[in-house]
Amino acid sequence: MPNALVVRAAGTNCEVELLRAFALAGATPKLVHVDTLLAEPARLDDADLIAFPGGFSYGDDIASGRILAMKTRERLYPRLRAAAERGCPILGVCNGFQVLVQAGLLPGPAAGEPWPETAPTPTVALTDNASARFIDDWVGVEAVQTSPCIWTAPLAELGSGAGGDEVLRLPVAHGEGRFVADSQATLAALEANGQVALRYRTDINGSQGSVAGLCDASGRVFGLMPHPERYLDWNRHPWWTRLPAATRRGETPGLAMFRAAVEAVAGVKA
Repeated sequence: MPNALVVRAAGTNCEVELLRAFALAGATPKLVHVDTLLAEPARLDDADLIAFPGGFSYGDDIASGRILAMKTRERLYPRLRAAAERGCPILGVCNGFQVLVQAGLLPGPAAGEPWPETAPTPTVALTDNASARFIDDWVGVEAVQTSPCIWTAPLAELGSGAGGDEVLRLPVAHGEGRFVADSQATLAALEANGQVALRYRTDINGSQGSVAGLCDASGRVFGLMPHPERYLDWNRHPWWTRLPAATRRGETPGLAMFRAAVEAVAGVKA
């Protein structure tokens, strides 16, 4: 059974949901504080999956995810780069997405190119919502079918079934979730490479290209602002009783995302 390492810090608040998500998907989850990893970075070498949860790490006192990202970038990047090189799925949700971007793990190198030895300068960012307000809502999303992302692979089928538009909603809760790239050329390259894996169906925060989630070229390192770990049960959906009964007999989109990643790892280990 694959093991999943969930990295927490002071202020994270969705680590328990992530642990449950991996457990329901068939992995053995373990919670570890980032300071423990700083002291023992080799712990990352044994992880089959790695995840950075949402929340407000270190209170977002400097900027969202900044302190956790700098700890990760300065001390853990070599081990995380090695994990990415061996195909270990790495997930960042909301605050975790901000961490992966600032730590240099997303968008990652172009297909066929090696991971850089040192953390690269970020070319994308998550910044203040266009409304300058915190958003707490359920939003419609769509998976980009040309993306290699293993996490979003099952969403296309779920979205094509009965009530697909309503089924494919994910909760969001962020004040700095607007995706921006350093140039239009960068955004165009990410889209052409299929690295834009998840989009909002409507403009909720001003993100360029309606980007809700971004993966690396391999499709295994993935960050997104919505929270799939908060949608593991149908009764979490705001109007779940109105969803088609046949649909509700299957897995929620949130759980399907985690199972896809766990099964990808299990297939490699087998």
